[in-house]
Amino acid sequence: MAKALYIDYQKCTGCRLCELVCAVKHDGISNPARSRIKVMKWEHEGLYIPMTCQQCEDAPCLNVCPVKAIYRDEELGRVMVDYDICIGCRSCVAVCPFGAMNFNVIEKKVIKCDLCGGDPQCVRFCDMKAIDYVNPDEISIEKKRTAAERLSRAGKEASALLA
Repeated sequence: MAKALYIDYQKCTGCRLCELVCAVKHDGISNPARSRIKVMKWEHEGLYIPMTCQQCEDAPCLNVCPVKAIYRDEELGRVMVDYDICIGCRSCVAVCPFGAMNFNVIEKKVIKCDLCGGDPQCVRFCDMKAIDYVNPDEISIEKKRTAAERLSRAGKEASALLA
């Protein structure tokens, strides 16, 4: 079964080591702008949210590519870019609902997470274990557990207010 990245944003401290490791792995340069994972800071909430390709089942980037440079690697279940075909039009960047497609201005090509060929380095180097590489069913179970905990807390808070 294909694995996916699971990000627990509540564990992320915003150190951005994942960005550096990704850039070094793919481009040999310690430059977060060249990373396939981006840590967004939500100031108001005080949260850091690592954002990366969700390897969508019905990937908008794949569907919009005019030269079919984006395809699905069925073995690892990942959406990939054939850089020999990519013309750098950025249509995929515009349609990605997660902002996970980026553009490398030096090479004039799009960049996105390729799961490091099945050994994601962001997972390996995240000291806080905010990023994990798991089976998709584990992600579903964890999200259900988190949602149930939130509902439980909200119910307890509502009961306390009414008492």
